[in-house]
Amino acid sequence: MKLLKIFLATFALAAVVLMTSCSSDDDINNNSGPAAVELGTSGNYVILAKTSIANTPTSAIEGDLGISPAAESFITGFGLTDATGYATSPQINGRIYAADMVSPTSSNLTVAVENMITAYNDAAGRPSPDIIELGTGNIGGETLVPGLYKWTSSVTLPADVTISGGPNDVWIFQIAGNLTSSAGVKIKLEGGAQAKNIFWQVAGYTILGTTSHFEGIVMSMTGITFQTGASINGRALAQTAVILDANTVTQP
Repeated sequence: MKLLKIFLATFALAAVVLMTSCSSDDDINNNSGPAAVELGTSGNYVILAKTSIANTPTSAIEGDLGISPAAESFITGFGLTDATGYATSPQINGRIYAADMVSPTSSNLTVAVENMITAYNDAAGRPSPDIIELGTGNIGGETLVPGLYKWTSSVTLPADVTISGGPNDVWIFQIAGNLTSSAGVKIKLEGGAQAKNIFWQVAGYTILGTTSHFEGIVMSMTGITFQTGASINGRALAQTAVILDANTVTQP
């Protein structure tokens, strides 16, 4: 009888431990919103563009820059120092890569740009949005929960926006027009939300206003313009050009 009691007590303890572990795993793996957009090797760059990257000094950039099919000469304002297969700049804590640099840089960039376009198309093609035409495109003052959002026109941020959710939650914003953030406007993350899980698919251009702060991965069919002093925690992936003006860009 004594051995039976010891066995039952041990079994009960093991069951509790197992249930707690499962619950913990569920908490870790649980997420709300759509599946994340796979960036492929385009996710190796904090800024990736096809035609030009133009900077008005002085910017502070954390992460690598890439341009393809344009050549290194289309990256301006950084005071580049060439090395074998890449370049450096005192404004960039990372490396700069261009299509005319020695192999394997050129082929790596070709794949990265292809992956950027695939990621854009994936985000644009996601069906069954959770929220349609929020604020008729004016999302200033909104708190955005995880989900797939869709607008058939442009989106503006004339006031601060909060993105609220857990560390594994995902947001995809499908924007058929342009994306514009006003001067001084900030996106704030709440509840553990992470910039790496926030995807802005923009069919037009993106403008981040003077001294504004943005969060997330911006995938623009055309250009991305950072006005003076604007900052982003995320990535700028443009199918044309990226324009910078004394900005802070940090990869998530």
